[in-house]
Amino acid sequence: MTENLYTEALEVLKNLIRIPSFSREEQFTADLIQKYLEGKGQKCSRHMNNVWVVHPDYRQGRATLLLNSHHDTVKPTLSWTTDPFTPTETGGKLIGLGSNDAGAPLVSLMATFLYFAQFSTLKWNLVFAATAEEEISGYNGIESIRSQLGPVSLAIVGEPTQMHLAVAEKGLLVLDCKSWGRPGHAAREEGDNAIYKALPDIDWFRTFRFPQVSAMLGPVKMSVTQIQAGYQHNLVPDTCEFVVDVRTNEHYSNAQALELISRSVGCEVKARSLRLNSSCLPADHPLVQVAKGLNIPCYGSPTSSDQAVMPWLSAKIGPGDSARSHTADEYIFPEEIKKGIELYIQILERLDL
Repeated sequence: MTENLYTEALEVLKNLIRIPSFSREEQFTADLIQKYLEGKGQKCSRHMNNVWVVHPDYRQGRATLLLNSHHDTVKPTLSWTTDPFTPTETGGKLIGLGSNDAGAPLVSLMATFLYFAQFSTLKWNLVFAATAEEEISGYNGIESIRSQLGPVSLAIVGEPTQMHLAVAEKGLLVLDCKSWGRPGHAAREEGDNAIYKALPDIDWFRTFRFPQVSAMLGPVKMSVTQIQAGYQHNLVPDTCEFVVDVRTNEHYSNAQALELISRSVGCEVKARSLRLNSSCLPADHPLVQVAKGLNIPCYGSPTSSDQAVMPWLSAKIGPGDSARSHTADEYIFPEEIKKGIELYIQILERLDL
């Protein structure tokens, strides 16, 4: 059974690679996924470019396990040496855009759902969702169907993690900061230089340490990544604008981090969004215990995924390697998919919610 699922999963992945599916342009890969699942006898639901299926043994009031991954991709860089939309097999690799992020986790989770679809009864409700706009944290992806999925007890998110379990994930907070001065001629003692006014705040972002450090995610990390001030060499600038990238741990919601920052600096601070929060599974959670029993390494992830917009407990795990994501000649080893399906099945067979 698993050998057939692996063979089909690999073929589905090759077909997905052939179809451009940039964020907000995933309609044709959504069509492919829906057609494949319906061809396997599954009843699909669809909202925009999100496709999901529910195991027939769904019972109200019972724990629900969500298997989720995304089918959108970033655009290919100019450094590709092969056609990004032609699945190319060489040196034991399958090369193609989205093969690693997150095509391999997606088809592996889909195969896992189909494996359990052969059983008439399960220990928990099971849902599989292939969703859109993950690469841009868009509003029309998993976030747009949360209410239609019903209460979820746990989400397993498919991302390339080498089949290690990311039990925690940092949140993302992007801040637009602005310091105000007063214009004047640079040749005279006039004006109030906004750059100089911004420097103490920029140094605060560089040196401040949030008190609570996560065992899995480490400290909150803040980086000033962009700055803009002035437009003429002889004019003292009256504004200095800079951007700060903040990666929060589970001890701080984005709203709490923003409040602490705002009362600590003198510049104007505006958050682009508070949506992308951190997450963390408790050490005694059944999934963590299953991972330990299977000798699956657990770790905290510095990168964000659709977990950031999930109001449920979640963890991410999948075949592939995050280091290959968004790179030229992105690839997956087909054997990783086979092993991924087998390990997903073992995890679910042992999991009690």
